[in-house]
Amino acid sequence: MATEADGHWVRTALERHREPLLRFAASLVGRSHAPDVVQDTFLALCKAERGEIEGRLAPWLFRVCRNRAIDLLREQERLEPMNDDENTESSESGPASSVERRQSLGRMQAVVEQLPKNQREVLLLKFSAGLSYKEIGHVLDITVTNVGFILHTAIKSVRERLAEEAEPAAVRSAP
Repeated sequence: MATEADGHWVRTALERHREPLLRFAASLVGRSHAPDVVQDTFLALCKAERGEIEGRLAPWLFRVCRNRAIDLLREQERLEPMNDDENTESSESGPASSVERRQSLGRMQAVVEQLPKNQREVLLLKFSAGLSYKEIGHVLDITVTNVGFILHTAIKSVRERLAEEAEPAAVRSAP
């Protein structure tokens, strides 16, 4: 039977982890399905034994979210692209800087989407969700050392691809 303390614990978890979970789920299943995946994640939290999760709540939530997203993808047999419909402009941004920022975000998103699945997930869990290496290891069921290696490889790949794109066409075609 759930107590008032359990209800408060779930509400606190919801307030703290909802947005990072939504971003993570959106990266896996698209923005339109992310709220459903996160809702299922919190429903699972309501049904879970608090004592079994306490002390490792964030990795547990992200693992459940990931598993639910994978299940949804299997059901749909397709991956929807993530759209950048959030307002990322500051009130002081001019039209030119706004266009430049959107182009940069679009290039970065395209490069990240080209990464192998394990690299993309580690990168998103680290920088979008803010999880530690240990927490990422729990979510993906890999060692902390492996998390570090995969993250390093992902960052290196992103940097190299962005540098290649920034290279002028004339330089690339030179012998």
